[in-house]
Amino acid sequence: MLNPVMAVLIGVLIGTIAGLFGVGGGFLIVPSLVFLGLPVHVAIGTSLACITISSLASASAHIRAGRVLYRVAFLKEVFSIPAAVMGAYLSGILNSNVLEAVFGLLLIYVAYVFVRRSDVRNRGEALRINYRKVPLIGALSGLTSGLLGVSGGVLNVPLFHTLAGLPVNYAVGTSSLALFFTALVGTATHLTLGQVDLQTALLLSPGLIIGAAAGARLVPRLHPRRFKILFSVLLIMVAVRLLLRALKGF
Repeated sequence: MLNPVMAVLIGVLIGTIAGLFGVGGGFLIVPSLVFLGLPVHVAIGTSLACITISSLASASAHIRAGRVLYRVAFLKEVFSIPAAVMGAYLSGILNSNVLEAVFGLLLIYVAYVFVRRSDVRNRGEALRINYRKVPLIGALSGLTSGLLGVSGGVLNVPLFHTLAGLPVNYAVGTSSLALFFTALVGTATHLTLGQVDLQTALLLSPGLIIGAAAGARLVPRLHPRRFKILFSVLLIMVAVRLLLRALKGF
């Protein structure tokens, strides 16, 4: 059984990352739960339950701050959820090692483009959103999530910013809301398969909620340039993990 103090500390760390960057944190949750003794398939299901909690707490904080664009989030999810189901099906057919290697390299490229892109909106200027790109973002995010079991948030934020034209703070808030729905569907699926350790998820919940709220409050305090650098470091960390996992499988 997970030590309650350790559960709070892990939850706060992951929740803060989720709230600050608009990601799920599955790349941290899954290995942590496996290290603590959960089977991999249960760790993945439990991770999705944790992401549901952290993204809801994060989205709530961003909604109160006015940093969520509902139309973008819901339009993205209309395409993300079926794409994730398709990705999950294709994952059993395609070579996972090749997919992980390709996606790892793609994330490094996304990090490079994201950090080089200037913020798309000056203070006081009206938002100009490219809604035509949102379905593409949803499909890409959902497909990679289903194929590789990674959080769509690592693509949501940079693609919302570079393709749809959202400022980084709106990209983070909108990603948090979108992630909630994606994770909720995934959690429900794993629950029906008996692959969620509810006790562990509940132990992590207080820390996740506290951390997500704290992370969301940090977003407006970070200069967009500094945020992009930090987020790009996060992307490269996920990319390196995927590339190492792919190399082990070859």
